[in-house]
Amino acid sequence: MPISTTNPATGETLQTFEALGAEEIEERLERARAAFEEYRTTGFAERAELLHRAADLLEKERDDIARTLTTEMGKPLTAARAEAAKCVKAMRWYAEHAGELLADEHPSPADVEDSGGSTAYVRYRPLGPVLAVMPWNFPLWQVIRFAAPALMAGNTGLLKHASNVPRTALYLEDLFRRAGYPRGCFQTLLIGSGAVEGVLRDDRVAAATLTGSEPAGRSVAAVAGDEIKKTVLELGGSDPYLVLPSADVAKAAEVAVTARTQNNGQSCIAAKRFIVHREVYEEFTRLFVDGMKALKVGDPMDESTQVGPLASERGRADLEELVEDARERGATVLCGGRRPAAHPAGWFYEPTVLADVTPGMRVHREETFGPVATLYRAADLDEAIEVANDTPFGLSSNVWTRDREEQDRCVRDLRAGGVYFNGMTASHPAMPFGGTKRSGYGRELSGHGIREFCNVTTVWHGTPPDVPTAE
Repeated sequence: MPISTTNPATGETLQTFEALGAEEIEERLERARAAFEEYRTTGFAERAELLHRAADLLEKERDDIARTLTTEMGKPLTAARAEAAKCVKAMRWYAEHAGELLADEHPSPADVEDSGGSTAYVRYRPLGPVLAVMPWNFPLWQVIRFAAPALMAGNTGLLKHASNVPRTALYLEDLFRRAGYPRGCFQTLLIGSGAVEGVLRDDRVAAATLTGSEPAGRSVAAVAGDEIKKTVLELGGSDPYLVLPSADVAKAAEVAVTARTQNNGQSCIAAKRFIVHREVYEEFTRLFVDGMKALKVGDPMDESTQVGPLASERGRADLEELVEDARERGATVLCGGRRPAAHPAGWFYEPTVLADVTPGMRVHREETFGPVATLYRAADLDEAIEVANDTPFGLSSNVWTRDREEQDRCVRDLRAGGVYFNGMTASHPAMPFGGTKRSGYGRELSGHGIREFCNVTTVWHGTPPDVPTAE
């Protein structure tokens, strides 16, 4: 795949970039190693000052980078601005909280004594250069939610971004450079996917994190496993959205529209499978379909647009194949299911709702990465949970109920990395983010995320420090 900026609203390629050669990759790897040896000795106050500077720059440049995001991957301009603002928030949060999140931990005096020591503590130390293989759907946020904690922990970063967002990738390197980070602390590698293995196998790379497809995750995990290197994977999702009888059905339907079509439907944590109790199924379906039909599809640079194009022609083709397979196998298309006639150029697809979905359809098991929702009627909570768990993925889940017993049951039985009640799944820097099953492993964000790329070090003293041993 060429490294290029192609506007998905028009299909026009605007700029093409040359991939780095072997010598250039070598230079960046050595630079990352050398920068780590210097940067790892800095204190939290110095790191926080640098990250605050980067956040200040990003906040000032929010509108400019938002236009870049929209141009490269097609998200509505308003959503692109919101993504930049979210990045600023996360950067400031980690700058303010990293010191306490990574503070030394002290076992109880009784446990230290029982170990035969005089003192002991746990210290979090950085690992080294971390390779981040990042996707195009949130080209700024996905990187910042890795970079902010990794840099605050004292690591350095190497970014291999998706090949269709090179301008965003280069902006990120420049952002940290202008904020005053030491040379080599954060670098973008303009390389194709075929070059990732060589970088990951290099001894100077300590660990890797990947957000992306299941095949990409398998590939990176296999190489990292062979090299015995730490990885964090955030892969696909097919999140269930349960609506039970005690729910505010009108609100559930309103939020469902946003939950399914956020980022033009191209979000791992977007609700994709809507599982509705039979008592409220008809009401929810009517309101949900009406809401999907009412969305404005169009030019993502238009402030009033709610759904823009898919990021790639291949992505739209994949989505069309899933919809056609479902239609041929008996699914009912309640709205959408085609390319909008008003937008023949670009890679647009209408917001779509499929009912009468059965396990024999591909759409039941595969992730729909676009504005396509599948609808299920459940007889009771048992069936709703069974359908919700009938997926290879386990990223997050959404449940609409005001019944405390039903809430407790869902927390116990839904196999996912998150359970969100009476709202939609969203990421926040203070809350851990990640999944189970084929959605990956490890966590991003919160204290759990910043500790993923730390050497959790036990420090034990047989005699108190500064007390000489008797001769």
